[in-house]
Amino acid sequence: MSAPGISVFFPCYNDAKTIGKLVADVTQVLEQLTENFEVIVVNDGSTDGSAQLLTKLKQKNNKLKVITHRKNRGYGGALISGFKTATKKLVFYTDGDGQYDVKELPILLKLMTRDVDFVNGIKMTRHDATYRIIVGNLYSLVIRWGFWLPIVDVDCDFRLIRRSIIKKTKLTNTSGSICVELVKKAQRAGARFRQVSVHHFDRRWGESQFFVPRRILKTFWDLGSLWLQLMIIDPLKK
Repeated sequence: MSAPGISVFFPCYNDAKTIGKLVADVTQVLEQLTENFEVIVVNDGSTDGSAQLLTKLKQKNNKLKVITHRKNRGYGGALISGFKTATKKLVFYTDGDGQYDVKELPILLKLMTRDVDFVNGIKMTRHDATYRIIVGNLYSLVIRWGFWLPIVDVDCDFRLIRRSIIKKTKLTNTSGSICVELVKKAQRAGARFRQVSVHHFDRRWGESQFFVPRRILKTFWDLGSLWLQLMIIDPLKK
């Protein structure tokens, strides 16, 4: 039985060394699942040759759509563009840096039963620098209880979501805080969640764009504003 239509998208910021393999791998996976799919890459103002690579990939892959931001809009800005572009019943996204294996998408798809709207990954073992693991675990714990989130690992960007749920949410944050906004607003929209362990790999190329003072400050500023808005001022708003 063929799977329902699936949109897959990748936010891409200076991921020229990884995005090509991700597009090829996920296209191969989707071809085995359904004829009704699309692959989207949101080039968020990359300066490393990603744009040229994506132009070449698009010429060879008629399922590939490329969305280009002339200026970097931040991780949240890239996700917002990806969700707006997606047209299929199910929407999957993961990062363009290759730290997750897109070949594990069928695992999430099997868990997307009629009584589920949102399948979220949980990193089996986080392959990052020690300080990032400590900070990440603390962050997930605080955020989970601070926002009363229905999932364990909000920092795991390996997600399959019904588009009907996404259409009920209004995402606004352009920083990394969008992950919290997405999960919380999906919860408010009535989403039913399921979680599954997925592999997480070492970053072979490039550096994290989050662990930069400016981005960290913006993310935590946005999280504070989001907490006030969703948990205090208007706790029932989607």
